[in-house]
Amino acid sequence: MATSAQIDQFIRAAHKVGAAGLTICSSGNLSWRLPNGEVLISGTGSWLPEITADRVSVVELAEGKILNGVKPSMESTFHLSVMRERPDVNVVLHFQSPYATALACRKERFTNLNFTAEMALHVGEEIPQIPYFRPGSPQLAEHVIEAMREHNSVLLLKHGQVVCGADFDQAFERAMFFEMGCRIALLNGSNVDPLTRAEIDDLESYFLGKEGK
Repeated sequence: MATSAQIDQFIRAAHKVGAAGLTICSSGNLSWRLPNGEVLISGTGSWLPEITADRVSVVELAEGKILNGVKPSMESTFHLSVMRERPDVNVVLHFQSPYATALACRKERFTNLNFTAEMALHVGEEIPQIPYFRPGSPQLAEHVIEAMREHNSVLLLKHGQVVCGADFDQAFERAMFFEMGCRIALLNGSNVDPLTRAEIDDLESYFLGKEGK
């Protein structure tokens, strides 16, 4: 069973997400795969900025069985499924940051958010946009799972965002840069100048070590 130290680490990560303004009240959820095959998931209706140990659900990854009596977030289906599909993913974060959620609610949405190196390298050159489905619905879970097989970040139209990572820091970094890209888009309107294909390729060659390999 998850240790108290692991639960404390999860709580600190959740509070950090809240302190950064990525969630308010019960507007998001967080999960973390443990080495023993268990997953910590924020409990249904819990507030990440203020979550306490009694609101953290311990779930078996393989079958989704609740191990400590705390009901996990209603979005736990896609959290667990993304981890099952991707061994490289240990953290999944669903959030609703101000600018990214505002962009998700626009009638006319930006399809290219590669305004800075951080977007292309960390968030992803292409961010799938998932049509609106009721939060917690099987349809939403199916679309998130499918999109995150090959992407680390997705935009849920009229809802929010999901990112994943190998650890808390990577997921947090992706969420913060996701919000930054959306802020740039909304503050500049049509007066934006995304990176070109050649500029992105140059970044990948330099930072991802593709050059000379």
